[in-house]
Amino acid sequence: MKAGKLPGAAELRRRAEQHLRGIARPPRVQPETQRLLHELQVHQIELELQNEELRASRALVEAGLARYTDLYDFSPVGYFTLERDGTILQTNLTGARLLGIERTRLTGRRFGAFVAAADLAGLDAFLQQVFTAQPHPACELHLNGEGRPPLIVQIEATLGADGQACHAVVTDITARAQAEARLQLAASVFTHAREGIIITSAAGTILEVNAAFTRITGYRRDEALGRDPRMLDSGVQGPEFYAAMAMALARDGQWSGEIWNRRKSGEVYVESTTISAVRDADGRTRNYVTLFTDITAMKAHQQQLEHIAHYDALTNLPNRVLLADRLQQAMLQCERHERALAVAYLDLDGFKVVNDRHGHNTGDELLIALAHRMKTALREGDTLARIGSDEFVAVLVDLEEVQDCVPVLVRLLQAAAAPATVGDALLHVSASIGVTLYPQDAANADQLMRHADQAMYQAKQAGKNRYHLFDVVQDVALQSRHESLEHIRRALAQREFVLYYQPKINMRTGVVIGAEALIRWQHPERGLLLPTAFLPIIEDHPISVELGEWVLAAVLAQMSAWHAAGQGIPVSVNIGAHQLQQDEFVPQLTALLLAHPDVQHRFLELEVLETSALEDMAHVSEVMHACHALGVRFALDDFGTGYSSLTYLKRLPAERLKIDQSFVLGMIDDADDRAIVEGVIGLVRAFHREVIAEGVETAAHGELLLALGCDLAQGNGIARPMPAADLPAWVASWHRAWPERRCTAH
Repeated sequence: MKAGKLPGAAELRRRAEQHLRGIARPPRVQPETQRLLHELQVHQIELELQNEELRASRALVEAGLARYTDLYDFSPVGYFTLERDGTILQTNLTGARLLGIERTRLTGRRFGAFVAAADLAGLDAFLQQVFTAQPHPACELHLNGEGRPPLIVQIEATLGADGQACHAVVTDITARAQAEARLQLAASVFTHAREGIIITSAAGTILEVNAAFTRITGYRRDEALGRDPRMLDSGVQGPEFYAAMAMALARDGQWSGEIWNRRKSGEVYVESTTISAVRDADGRTRNYVTLFTDITAMKAHQQQLEHIAHYDALTNLPNRVLLADRLQQAMLQCERHERALAVAYLDLDGFKVVNDRHGHNTGDELLIALAHRMKTALREGDTLARIGSDEFVAVLVDLEEVQDCVPVLVRLLQAAAAPATVGDALLHVSASIGVTLYPQDAANADQLMRHADQAMYQAKQAGKNRYHLFDVVQDVALQSRHESLEHIRRALAQREFVLYYQPKINMRTGVVIGAEALIRWQHPERGLLLPTAFLPIIEDHPISVELGEWVLAAVLAQMSAWHAAGQGIPVSVNIGAHQLQQDEFVPQLTALLLAHPDVQHRFLELEVLETSALEDMAHVSEVMHACHALGVRFALDDFGTGYSSLTYLKRLPAERLKIDQSFVLGMIDDADDRAIVEGVIGLVRAFHREVIAEGVETAAHGELLLALGCDLAQGNGIARPMPAADLPAWVASWHRAWPERRCTAH
C-alpha cells in the first residue's frame, strides 16, 4: 500500500478492537495466563500501529527529499560547494551545464579551470574574501565551457559552518551583460556622435539631445528639454516647406533634406537633416529621432567651387560654361515670349600690343577695367562673359526690334575705346563686335556663337572699332567661308597646324592601347584653335584632302620618331569622306608607308565617319579592303549616328567601332542614350568586332561602360589631348586599371 493511502492510528485501533471482540473465546485457561496473552496481543497491535506510522513518515521524508533534489538540480542557477582553493566538491545539474561538462566529471576539479585567464585573479580574490569572512560583493566571471560559447556569470558565496567549504550560487548573466553593453554602446554613440541628435515625443516635444546638439545650436540640454524643435526655426523656409516635411513623415516615416536654422547666438546656419519615426509593434509613432550635421562651411565651399567653375577668375565675369547655360535659357525665353535676342562677339583691337609693350600684369589690369565698363554698359538682364584672352560675348535679351540692340552695342564700343589709365600708362584699345540675332538666325547656341564670331571678323576687316551684323539672307556666310579657306590654306603653307594625341586605354586592364591624332591650329592671333573652329569650313572642299594628307604624313613621321626612341604607340587618324573617296588615296597611303619602313602597318588605324562611309558604300568598302590588305586597321567613328548601320556593317572591314560621344556623355542621366550605348555594344559583339567609347568625362562614365561590357575608351576624363612630346611620359605613368584609378585628366 502506498504511503499516501496508509490508515491512521485511530483507524488501526478501531480495527484491532473489532478483531478482539470477534475472536472466539479460547479454551478456558488460567486467569494469569489469560491476562498475559491479552497484553501480548495489545502490544502486538501497538507495534503494528507504530510500524505504519514509521512507514508514513518515511514516505513523507522521501517525497520531501525528491522535491529538494528537483529544486537543487533543476534550479535556474548553478549551486557549487567549493573548497578554499576552488576545488569543486559538489554541484547541481545547472552548474554542470554552465561549465559545459558532465557532473560526474566535475568533482575534484578546480572551478578556475573553467574561468577565462583574465578573470582568474578576480576569482582568487573573491574566494579569499569569502573564506576570511570579509565583506565580498558578487563577482563577474567569463566562463570558457567545452563545446559551447563563452558565458558571463555572477558568483555569490557564503562560508560553510565548518569553515572548510563555501556554498556558491552562479547565475548566467550573459544576456543581461550583452544588453547592458549594447545600451552602453548606444549611450556612448549618442553622447559622442559628431551629428546632433534630437529625440522627441510623437507630439514633437524634445525629450533628449546629445552634446553635438549643444555644440551646433548653442542651446544647453536643460534649455532644450521640453521645448519644440521649432525653437531653431530661422524663418528662411516657409510653412509650405514644413508642411511637406510633415506629409513625408506621415507617409514614409522618414524625411531627409537641408534645413536653414538659427543658433542661440542668432546666427543662421544650414544643416543636413534626417528625421525618422520610431513606431511600436502596432505601427503607432511613439518618437521621432532627428540626426543633423552643420554643413554651413561645406555649402560655402561648394558655392566657391561653383563660382570658380562658372566665372572668370580675372574679371569675375561669367565664363564660357555659364554663358552657354544663360544663352540656352535666353533662347527658351525668346520662344516663350516671342521676343528676340542678340549674341555679340567682341574682340579687343590692339590688346596684344599692350601686352607686349607693358607686360601681362598691365594687360590684366586693363582687362579688369574694360570688363567693368562694358558690364555697366549693358541693361539689366543682359549677360557679359569672358571666353578668351581678349574675347568677350554679350547676350542681349528681350529685344522687340533689331534696332533695340544698337544703343547697347554703341555703348560697348565706347566703353572699350575710352582711354584707360593703368599705373602710369594711358592705354588705348578698341573693339570689333560681331552680332547675330535669334530667332532670325534660326541656329543652335553653338552656331549662334560661331556666326557672331564670323561677323566679328567682318568688323575687323571693315576697319575695327565697329560692329557688324551677321545677315542670314545675304551671302555673308559664303564670303566669310571663302576668306576662312584662304586663312586655312595659308596656315597649312606656313605650318601653323599641329597634332595633339589623346590616349586610348583598356579601362579594365589599365593598358594603353594607342592614341588618336587630333589636329589643332596654332593661330598667330587667336591662339590654339580646336578642329570645330576650322574643319567645318573645309568640309567637302579640296583643301580638306590636302590637310588630311598632311595629317597622315605627320602621324607616320611621329610614329617613326617614337620607334627610333624605342616606343611603339599605335595611332588612329580621322579620314574625311572627301579624302577617302579619292582615287589616289590607296596609292598615296602605300607611298607614305614605304617612306617609313620602321612603322608597323598594324599600328596605324584609320577612323572613318559612319555617315561618310554610308554615302558611297561600294567604293568605301573597296578602299577599306585595299588598305586592309596593307595591314592598316580601320574603325568606324561616331557609330550609332548612321541610319543604315545594320544593313551595311558586315560589308565594311572595320575591326573597331567607336560609340559616338553624344550618347556616352548623356547615358548617365538619359535612359535612351544608355539604351543606345548598350544596343551598340551588343551589336558589335554580334559582329565580333571591338568597341571603344569616346567622350568618357567622369569615373561614372567609365564604370558604367565597364558594366555594359565596353572596356576600351578615351576622353578628357582619362587624359586630354596632349602634344606628341608629352605622350610617352604619360604612357609610362599610366599603369593602373580604371577601378583603382579614378577619372583624372592628364
